[in-house]
Amino acid sequence: MFKAIGMAAVLVAGSLLPGTATAAGNAVCGMGLGSVTAGGDHREQEIDSTVPPTAGVNNLVKAKVYAPGQVRVSSTMIWQADEFAGFIVEGGFVLIGDGLYRTAYSGTSTTTGDPGPRIGSGWGAFTVLEQSQYQGPKDAGVTRWNTYGLRNDGTLFRWTLSSKGAWQAKASAPGFAAVKSMVLISQTKTYDTFLANTRGGALYTIHIPTSAPMKPVVKQVRSSTWQGFETMAAQECGPYGVVLLGIDKDTDSAYLYAVGHANGTSTVIQSRGKVPASFSENVYFRWLVPNPPLNGE
Repeated sequence: MFKAIGMAAVLVAGSLLPGTATAAGNAVCGMGLGSVTAGGDHREQEIDSTVPPTAGVNNLVKAKVYAPGQVRVSSTMIWQADEFAGFIVEGGFVLIGDGLYRTAYSGTSTTTGDPGPRIGSGWGAFTVLEQSQYQGPKDAGVTRWNTYGLRNDGTLFRWTLSSKGAWQAKASAPGFAAVKSMVLISQTKTYDTFLANTRGGALYTIHIPTSAPMKPVVKQVRSSTWQGFETMAAQECGPYGVVLLGIDKDTDSAYLYAVGHANGTSTVIQSRGKVPASFSENVYFRWLVPNPPLNGE
């Protein structure tokens, strides 16, 4: 569980071609895909970018983190090894009903059915939730912490979190009602970038500068065929791209792609194939260990 290849998305061999996320030679990138089961468990499964893709064992991380059937949406969860507890889940956010909660626990925790402290209400109409913690190569600690939420009327929200976790500087932008799912693919000191698919099948990047007011820049990547995915997950792959997992909940199947540095319709996307596993849970997310920022744009 939580092998370095998946959680840190390191290269096993070879190198990546500049401008693409295509594995060169025997190079393999991967991700640790997380899920919340119907029973409220946290699980982790290794997905590697071989051709066809390879799916590892679906491991139990912790049983009964939540009460059965509660969680609607989860952000990235941050995981770290610990000498005494085995591991620590340092934190992530979930939506339960109209409430927002922050989940954190250790490998020795015996608490069950407790999602963590409730941060606020009024989240019943939100369909996407994500966090972005950026730490520059020479910076000590997290230097930028933002959270994002997409409401079902197409309004995209951003909050800036303090080092103590206080939600501040709320900003928003309308115009995203067509978005079906979105995934964080790039983080820098001055912007975050999401990849989003629409119900009509198009694929776009949403580039969001950290400046205020919030003014996202949207670019089309593909015009069709991407409407099948209700959930997407991404992990950095080399210096120029990401591996992207698209999950189709209608068929409980998933497909893996190598996505080069985002550049509008010139973006290189290579299919790695169908993942040989079933994806039947309602909630999926990315497990993250402290590692370099996402670099997909």
